Amino acid sequence: MGAQVYGVFNLLLLLFFLPFSLAALPATPTINSNSVLVALLDSHYTELAELVEKALLLPDLEAALTRHNVTIFAPKNEALERELDPEFKRFLLEPRNLRSLQTLLLFHMIPTRIESPGLPGSPAESSRHVTLSRDHVTLAGKESGEIVVDLAKVVRPNDVVRPDGVIHGIERLLIPRSVQEDFNRRRSLQSISAVLPEGAPEVDPRTNRLKKPAPVPAGAPPVLPIFDAMAPGPSLAPAPAPGPGGPRHHFDGESQVKDFIQTLLHYGGYNELADILVNLTSLATEMGRLVSEGYVLTVLAPNDEAMAKLTTDQLSEPGAPEQIVYYHLIPEYQTEESMYNAVRRFGKVRYDTLRLPHKVTAEEADGSVKFGQGDGSAYLFDPDIYTDGRISVQGIDGVLFPVVETTAATKVTPATANAKIVAKQRRGKLLEVTCRMLGAVGQDSHFAGCQ
Repeated sequence: MGAQVYGVFNLLLLLFFLPFSLAALPATPTINSNSVLVALLDSHYTELAELVEKALLLPDLEAALTRHNVTIFAPKNEALERELDPEFKRFLLEPRNLRSLQTLLLFHMIPTRIESPGLPGSPAESSRHVTLSRDHVTLAGKESGEIVVDLAKVVRPNDVVRPDGVIHGIERLLIPRSVQEDFNRRRSLQSISAVLPEGAPEVDPRTNRLKKPAPVPAGAPPVLPIFDAMAPGPSLAPAPAPGPGGPRHHFDGESQVKDFIQTLLHYGGYNELADILVNLTSLATEMGRLVSEGYVLTVLAPNDEAMAKLTTDQLSEPGAPEQIVYYHLIPEYQTEESMYNAVRRFGKVRYDTLRLPHKVTAEEADGSVKFGQGDGSAYLFDPDIYTDGRISVQGIDGVLFPVVETTAATKVTPATANAKIVAKQRRGKLLEVTCRMLGAVGQDSHFAGCQ
């Protein structure tokens, strides 16, 4: 009897504390079949859905959907299958780069419901939104009626609509800046890892002739100045830099130049400069060769608004695009911090450019760095767009031109510009004595040499 009473008492205690124990358990998110996440996995965006599964993001997305609605910008399959750089896709699928893949996918998702009527219809309605990756994307409308998210055009608005979210189809993949930098850094490290350093031969900078071979630490600056590398002699090319000139190619200059041009395009607002580098000139190839040889460069990149102000006359002269870009290339590695510290300390700093012999002047102005003088000046507008240790890209808001210095001795007035100057012949000693004798008798006027 006592055991039965004891058992009933335990049962009553269990029934009393059961609701409290269930309340203390963590609530597990529940996703029904009508969820936008299920719709994404079952939609025609199969490439994106596969990446979401490989990135192990399903639990995190389920938890996010229990708290708020989600707007997903889904790239079309062609953008991930054929239009994506194979090397970049390989980078995303490597297990060690899981965090980069997760950041890239969450960059396509906004924790807010934005349906088609809420998308901007004009440039004035542009808006910025924080994504699940904590980065920001910009939604903007164009005059043509198109809607873009960052650099991707929305091609299928309201493609999938569910109670807890909406999916808009876009034409290309969105790549956040942090992921692009991780890819550039990883590729640069791969190109120099596990390679035996090779020293370059010692060169006399005056004669460009080889001295006795001497080992040079890998990564040391090149022996010859960059101007000699740009314009080698007819028979003697400059010696290769320490390491990169060897057969193993420690520095892959072409890939690094390609990386910074792609970064310019992803950053936005520098398409004109990228077009000049790639399509109108061979400067991208020249820059890649210089970086492969161990040289470093700082690119002062004018934005599209500044490039649009160039006149036809400024661009139509043969070689004008090259000369303009050469004046914006500094053969040093400078960042915003290093340049700002220099102008704060020294007032004005003159940097060499690849447009010999012109230099570009930098000074501190309004808490930033100003290049050039007078009306032709430009401010450091977008600092450190790209920095990989060998190429630094600094965005400026103007196109720079060298200042032609003139002195009083070299100035020519328009009135005397076309005047013909006849030099008077110098008279010898014999002619001077003859003229003096004829002058004594008043007959020097009849002799032409005495006039």
